[in-house]
Amino acid sequence: MKKTIGILGGMGPLATLELFRRIIMLTPAKKDQEHLRIIIDNNPQIPDRTAAILGEGESPLPMLVGTARNLEKAGADLIAMPCNTAHFYLEPLQQEVHVPIIDMIKETVQRLTVDRVALLATDGTQASGVYRRACEAQGIELVYPDEPDQKIVMRAIYGIKSGTAPYRFQGDLLEVIEHVAEAGAEAMIIGCTELSLIQPPENSPIPIYDALDILAQVAVEQALGVNRD
Repeated sequence: MKKTIGILGGMGPLATLELFRRIIMLTPAKKDQEHLRIIIDNNPQIPDRTAAILGEGESPLPMLVGTARNLEKAGADLIAMPCNTAHFYLEPLQQEVHVPIIDMIKETVQRLTVDRVALLATDGTQASGVYRRACEAQGIELVYPDEPDQKIVMRAIYGIKSGTAPYRFQGDLLEVIEHVAEAGAEAMIIGCTELSLIQPPENSPIPIYDALDILAQVAVEQALGVNRD
């Protein structure tokens, strides 16, 4: 029996929409009735995760809990949360609901086949250590862009959140990828769902692992009862 997917969204709205779209595109359906039921709570009032982690804003946890409970009450059998930074709160959030929340960070890192990977993400995701801990558990070295490149990454993330078309940052994304590749990274994790909205450069010097893509894949697999093992 198919399961209902709940999307804990609003962080930001475009990333929420993109996860919905990718789930639809990945579902092996030939007619409406073969698609999955998806419940979306797009809650853009959830406080900024990066600001909270850096000690500069209020915790998003209470509103994350409320939104997850809304999805559970509405009939969601599993929850997908298209915000990498919010996964810092995954453990306490999971304790407040009875349906499973997909761990996008863990699922992404488990797919890596390299020894050294770079992460493109918010300052908050970096500071939270969620990817670092997941990589350490797999024996993978995690590296970050240098300070100038990280500023480029953050400018792209918040530019997209403010309404700038994602394609405008494609050149910046490629430049940062080239720099981390030159520094020895063997692959790149796109660890921010705003960055996932940028079309991946075809001429990337290293493989790209998009966490939003992986979240969509896992959500479809779990909703359909597909066992990857």
